Amino acid sequence: MEPVTLLEGAYDLHVHTGPDVSERKLDDLEMAERLENIGMKGFVIKSHYFSSAERARVVRKVHPNIEAFGALTLNYSVGGLNPHAVEMAAKMGVKNIWMPTFNAKNEIDYMMNSTSYTELPPWAKVQSDVLSSDGNHGLTIFDGDQVKQVVDDIIDLCKQYDLILCTGHLSKDEIFALVTRARDLEHDKVVVTHPTFSSVALSKEEQKGLTELGAIMEMCFGVITPDYGIDWPELYETMQYVGAKNCILSSDLGQVNNPYPDEGLVTFVSNLLANGFTAEDIRYMTVENTSKLVED
Repeated sequence: MEPVTLLEGAYDLHVHTGPDVSERKLDDLEMAERLENIGMKGFVIKSHYFSSAERARVVRKVHPNIEAFGALTLNYSVGGLNPHAVEMAAKMGVKNIWMPTFNAKNEIDYMMNSTSYTELPPWAKVQSDVLSSDGNHGLTIFDGDQVKQVVDDIIDLCKQYDLILCTGHLSKDEIFALVTRARDLEHDKVVVTHPTFSSVALSKEEQKGLTELGAIMEMCFGVITPDYGIDWPELYETMQYVGAKNCILSSDLGQVNNPYPDEGLVTFVSNLLANGFTAEDIRYMTVENTSKLVED
């Protein structure tokens, strides 16, 4: 089977298109055209800085055969852990709510310590420019050892508006606490954002434990490199352990020096096919699980 066939009807739920603060390889409309050409169904526009709901509406008008969705990332530029921003973005049609990424305390601590990235991601380069003038020390979902009430409010909004709650760049402890709170509040659309990424670095056992709490693991092509925490052989082992039915595949691409997002996904699928994963496994991760998150 041709790898691209396994992407027909799939969604990419993590794409960095432009216009954005960082320079991007392609814009929203180019992304839609590329996905339409290979039979994919849609994508989610991720910005670390602003809601992308308005951009997604334009894409859907120009490319009505592609389901483009906006998203909101809860960094300082939208007020941090801000339920008001979540509700307004929901009313505008966003699909994903990411917990803090580069403004997460966990991410800032990682960037500032001796085990930081050997190659800075684009958002980290922007962040490093403002760290010295930023009086804030990073966002956390904890108040002492308890989850903040505002986090419960955000989870409730995600449930009310049928949004996908994504963990962003939170720490391991925060991720487990967030997934547990979502389960307790009966919100069943929770995605652990690139669990293998350097600043997150969840073990395969920890990932499996999170799936048992109801979360989906998002395996991202853009972070499969030792510079960002994992290589291909370790990823195959991790995914086999966690189970294909508990994962989705996302590109997390759009950076200037990386492949186009659709190219990354085709390579991802090709590598999985050549390393022990069946076509059925891959369809679960590309089509079945992403469609359940977006459509059900």
